[in-house]
Amino acid sequence: MFKLRLCAAFLLVAGAVACGQPAGEPAGPVLTTSAPPAATTPAERPQRMFEPPYPYGTVQAKAPAVVDGMVPVVTHIPVDKPYVFITVDDGAVQHPKARELMIQAGVWPTVFLNTKYAEGHKDYFKALPVTVHSHTTSHPNLLGRPYEFQRNEICGNADFLTAEYGRRPTLFRPPFGNFDATTRQAAAGCGFKALVNWTAAVNDGRVQFQAGDRLKAGDIVLMHFRTTFAEDFTAFLNRAKQDGLTPVPLEDFLG
Repeated sequence: MFKLRLCAAFLLVAGAVACGQPAGEPAGPVLTTSAPPAATTPAERPQRMFEPPYPYGTVQAKAPAVVDGMVPVVTHIPVDKPYVFITVDDGAVQHPKARELMIQAGVWPTVFLNTKYAEGHKDYFKALPVTVHSHTTSHPNLLGRPYEFQRNEICGNADFLTAEYGRRPTLFRPPFGNFDATTRQAAAGCGFKALVNWTAAVNDGRVQFQAGDRLKAGDIVLMHFRTTFAEDFTAFLNRAKQDGLTPVPLEDFLG
């Protein structure tokens, strides 16, 4: 279910997360534990669907700090170039082709992981060219829940991800996209810089829009780690290409 949120008109920059750069891949926020065979010349490297329009992991824009103890809410990024952002939630299904698809496309998603799904799968997620951010411990609906409940869910997940990946996440996505003022206060108290929702989603191999019939520059797209990961990711790539957009890392614009 989509919930159209008002976009906080800001940009915030994050540093890249890198645990190794496989040979022949573009620079970026890569969490990698294994590398493909090195390509000795550019001609031997695979042709990607998208080539990086700038060195991934570099500052592209900034945003104001948290105001009045509440994180800002972001559903769209104001950009002056044809960029789009892909995000993947939960981590329930560790699809075996996810890494290959991302590398072949030259697209580094942002992932928002639950503790209950990510626990025990560190090697899988570290091998993906992604940056990991927070999606609560057990994936509850936070809307209307008490502050301590929300804080425990949000901070507990952030603590888990910090211990697993060596970097504290700076972006938070509430389950189902549901939040209230208490959520924003709890997220700020846990050290987050922004609450991120979306303007389009991919389900069962189809891109679905909150408004209109195409992706627009600055859109944040939602996916999940499901058995349909390959179909969903491919549908997003094809739609971005059709609409003249280049996927780039969200962390380069938010942090």
